[in-house]
Amino acid sequence: MAVMRLLEVRGLRHQRLHCCDFSVDAGAVVVVTGPSGAGKTQLLRAIADLDPAAGEVFLDGAGRADIAAPLWRKQVAYVAATPAWWGASVRDHFEPDQFDDATRLLEDAGLEGNALGWPVDRLSTGETQRIGLIRALARSPRVLLLDEPTSGLDEDSRQRVERLFDRLLGDGGAIIVAAHHHGRLDERARTRLVVAPGGIVSRVEQ
Repeated sequence: MAVMRLLEVRGLRHQRLHCCDFSVDAGAVVVVTGPSGAGKTQLLRAIADLDPAAGEVFLDGAGRADIAAPLWRKQVAYVAATPAWWGASVRDHFEPDQFDDATRLLEDAGLEGNALGWPVDRLSTGETQRIGLIRALARSPRVLLLDEPTSGLDEDSRQRVERLFDRLLGDGGAIIVAAHHHGRLDERARTRLVVAPGGIVSRVEQ
């Protein structure tokens, strides 16, 4: 069976960041490593089209420049280490047609189904991380760009979140993750991107 190439990155440049060309197949994991401040977050944000960058990124063969930015960011979803909030409650960060899926995902992540009604200013670090992830998953992304996704989670919560990752990968999605501790994602990765202190990104096949 042929493996589908889901994401391709070519000549990506942003400020001091210079990334090698690489591709990500459906169901694959790419791990991003490097010292703090080297540019791991910058790389993820550039792929997500959150920061202006030269070069080309393709999803299913369609170029980033040919897809409206909101649609691109829905399909190639960046999840920050500390998600931002713009409303008073968790519910404010989901579309009405996402409420049912979000409730199920909240429960799968070990949160209460009524967490949609929680005020965001009462969230713990671990709750914030999980809800930020669920906000992205509720939009049915093809590619998840994860920045320290489980750093604030206890063991049970981390395992629950990893099962959500497994589900996305099993459905033909892909994950690019930058973290100091990658957990099971590290075991699944066949490609590693190494960001040097000067912002040069090289690819290592495992």
